[in-house]
Amino acid sequence: MDLSRFKLPAGPLGKGLPGMVALGIVALVLVGSSMFQVDANSVGVVLRMGKLSRSVGPGLHFKAPLGIEKVYEVPVEEQRKEEFGFRTVRVGETTRYSDSEHEDESLMLTGDLNVVDVEWTVQYRISDPYLYLFRVRDVEHTLRYMSQAVMREFVGDRTVNEVLTAGRTELATSVQARLQELCNRYEMGIAIGQVILQDVTPPDPVKPSFNQVNQAQQEMERMINEARRDYNAEIPRARGRSEQLVQQAEGYELDRINRAKGEVARFRSLYAEYAKAPEITRQRIYLETMGQVLPKIRRKVILDSEATNTMPVMQLGDVNGPGLAPMAAQGGQR
Repeated sequence: MDLSRFKLPAGPLGKGLPGMVALGIVALVLVGSSMFQVDANSVGVVLRMGKLSRSVGPGLHFKAPLGIEKVYEVPVEEQRKEEFGFRTVRVGETTRYSDSEHEDESLMLTGDLNVVDVEWTVQYRISDPYLYLFRVRDVEHTLRYMSQAVMREFVGDRTVNEVLTAGRTELATSVQARLQELCNRYEMGIAIGQVILQDVTPPDPVKPSFNQVNQAQQEMERMINEARRDYNAEIPRARGRSEQLVQQAEGYELDRINRAKGEVARFRSLYAEYAKAPEITRQRIYLETMGQVLPKIRRKVILDSEATNTMPVMQLGDVNGPGLAPMAAQGGQR
């Protein structure tokens, strides 16, 4: 392309125009290299000649141009996660996972020498941008190695039943606390938000046998619970019955003793009266006794001691019921 036809105008303006253009280009470069934007969920770490200068929040900022100051943008509000034993293939309404190539991360040995397949997730965020950038090289890989070591340590201290059932929550809490302690010690600048046990199962080759063992244990627990239910139903009933029998026996004992004491007191009072007038007392006792006995007799016969035979002289009352059938001797009626 022939540029000879583009000639600058003669005079002072034509001579100074290239300098002004060059100055404008330099000014644009300086301004462009001194402006930077920080996202809403991030923090900008500004280094001046390799030394920490300041940290800036979200928005538009300026820095020294021409590489004098460098900016590292760190997403401190972003929730990050590391997956162990599986990987998320697709995120959506139906999230898909894959664990076919990560058994080396999830297979672990428990304290009672059983093998379990533990899949878990570590959620974290950046708490200190400077430490995250400059204290530990490759923080993500370091965190992965630490997580696997800590998880294997705590799984190895527990039995397989604790890992598979009741101890899962306590296991996740312990791993989280230990990871945070190590992150603080190594000055990694991250905060562990949560450790989630996605799936804890026995390895595929032993799952059928393990399920049979679980079914047997559940059956055992069911039978034990039924026995305890029957025990709790029968033992209180038997104790209540025994208490009732004891109280009845004590009441019967008290009644018999009181009756015996009453009879003794009555006999003594009668004997005292009898001693005062034996004949009168004897007659009174006889009459009282006959008054109690005669109403209970269905037929009554009155005899005369001087008669040789007897005959009915009066029929009183029903033959089949209580009544009086007086019998008199030939010599007279008494």
